[in-house]
Amino acid sequence: MIRPPSSDFWQVGIVPAPITTFTRPSGLAGISSRITWLPDPGPWRYLADPFGVQRNGATHVFVEAFDYRTKHAVIEHHEFGHDLVWHGKATVLSRPFHLSYPYIIEHAGEVFMIPESQRAGEIALYWAREFPHQWVRETALLSGIPGAEASVLRHGDRWWMFFTVVGPQARDQRELHVAYAENLTGPWQLHSQNPVRQDRRAARPGGTPFLTPDGAVILPVQDCGRTYGGALRLLRFTTLTPEHVATELLDTELTGDLFSSTHQDGCHTLSACGELTLIDTKRIVRTWARHKINLQRQMARMGFGYVGRAAHET
Repeated sequence: MIRPPSSDFWQVGIVPAPITTFTRPSGLAGISSRITWLPDPGPWRYLADPFGVQRNGATHVFVEAFDYRTKHAVIEHHEFGHDLVWHGKATVLSRPFHLSYPYIIEHAGEVFMIPESQRAGEIALYWAREFPHQWVRETALLSGIPGAEASVLRHGDRWWMFFTVVGPQARDQRELHVAYAENLTGPWQLHSQNPVRQDRRAARPGGTPFLTPDGAVILPVQDCGRTYGGALRLLRFTTLTPEHVATELLDTELTGDLFSSTHQDGCHTLSACGELTLIDTKRIVRTWARHKINLQRQMARMGFGYVGRAAHET
């Protein structure tokens, strides 16, 4: 039997608990009832890859805002006030190429972002000229590399970057790469051991690295063994130096059904935002309407515009 094509739809949630809670399974009991979900973006759209920062009494959440009708994504900002009351949204970064994974860094009183821009062939740093709405490209941290999911941490006397590389045979879902630098703006040095891990179940970064009480680095990584972004795992770095990298996979597994009753098919971002944690979960939808969306997009590119009415089934 021929099955309809599948489409992934993600939703973003705010959990009122620190990211370290997610290393202890007992700390997740009843957590789904405490999540504040971002508003539904509408038919054939989704929000994913949340990263955030708390400034001026507000919680600022940045996400990938994807539209299947254009197969293109921009970076969107959502602001929450006291008691996580939603105050509104705005598109804050758009480029001719696809953007996602808006990794946020606070450093020296400034706010920076490293959005995934692998179609531009670089990992680039953006600076908030006027936070949170105006962003300018500061510099390329790594040029000539179609890097994805770049996640950065200041640890010891260096900056560390964890990322994957887009390539044939789903290379980005099975390889973890590392780079390091003395300064955030570089120059960045690729680790001689790259890829430091090859494992489709635990290599692609999926959120903000954080430290255990004993000072070890923990990196959320995506489990793509069954489906892209099917679950999150936690990777512990037992050694992280310019000379050598060693990792071990913790037992923790975070799946969509832990957090959502409607989006249970995946979970691929876990990011710290002060004492809050941002997550996303996935719902896989199979519908023949996807063919209509694809046809409309192709005709629009040919200059014919959309034909008929856009499908709204999701």
